[in-house]
Amino acid sequence: MSVSPVSTTNYTDVVSNSTTTRTVKKQLGQADFLNLLATQFQHQDPMKPMEDTAFIANMAQFSSLEQSSAMSTSLTQLLANQNIATANSYIGRQVTLKDADGNQTTGTVSAVEITDGAPRLVIGDYTYALENVQLVEPAPAATTTDTTTTP
Repeated sequence: MSVSPVSTTNYTDVVSNSTTTRTVKKQLGQADFLNLLATQFQHQDPMKPMEDTAFIANMAQFSSLEQSSAMSTSLTQLLANQNIATANSYIGRQVTLKDADGNQTTGTVSAVEITDGAPRLVIGDYTYALENVQLVEPAPAATTTDTTTTP
């Protein structure tokens, strides 16, 4: 028998016979860590309080968690800025990408639009997500007609 992860749990309240859905968290956050630490302090044996070294170790873990969280936020912002810079570098270039229907579309990027913090390439009257780009080429050469005559 295989077991698959559960993201929500349904349970019935015996008193009111109503069904409630709750979301199961897959990660512990800072608030969870602080709640666990506070619970540990509340339920410790008064005759054997937490050792100083254990308290310092818990604080170090909390500090490490806080720094990891800040680094994750910084990396997310860095990635968003990198995506915007990449999208800007496509302006004036010809790109081939997949549209919403999965069809290939080719066109010259005329602008970059930022929607919900993510860049979208403007080609003609449509915008496309940066991750749909499959090929980037230099802009097509403009054709000029030579109107000068040589004797």
